[in-house]
Amino acid sequence: MRGKKAPKRNIRPDEVYGSVTVAKLINYIMIDGKKNAARDIVYGAMKELGEKTGVPAVKALEKGLKNVKPEIEVRSRRVGGSNYQVPTPVLEGRQMALAFRWIIAAARGARKNQPMSKVLGRELIDAYNSEGMAMRKKEEVQRMAEANRAFAHFAW
Repeated sequence: MRGKKAPKRNIRPDEVYGSVTVAKLINYIMIDGKKNAARDIVYGAMKELGEKTGVPAVKALEKGLKNVKPEIEVRSRRVGGSNYQVPTPVLEGRQMALAFRWIIAAARGARKNQPMSKVLGRELIDAYNSEGMAMRKKEEVQRMAEANRAFAHFAW
């Protein structure tokens, strides 16, 4: 690796909820720099999330993300000519990134002639209730790590 490591950028909280988490979600949803479209989608989803759960939308979002975050994942490690899937703990920043990625992927995959804000709202509600495609993805990753626990001694 050459050169310096890129500095971590601070993200400003969004205007409506005053939350960095919501601002990050907007940035993850954004495609081709269309931030206003991403804001409309996220704010519509957050409104639906708040109405359906009866909890403030930001609290519900954070609980949903906490439910989806993986604590452990497998990484390939080459040892003596063979590749092993070694379970390793996941850093906090990567946990958030994976949770956002899985929720958004589940919402994009489920879109069938419905607005993205509705589908994303439904997926966030599912994450809040510990169900849905994003939770299945987390459980699959945890199962893989559990199955390969015998190779944990190869962790670096």
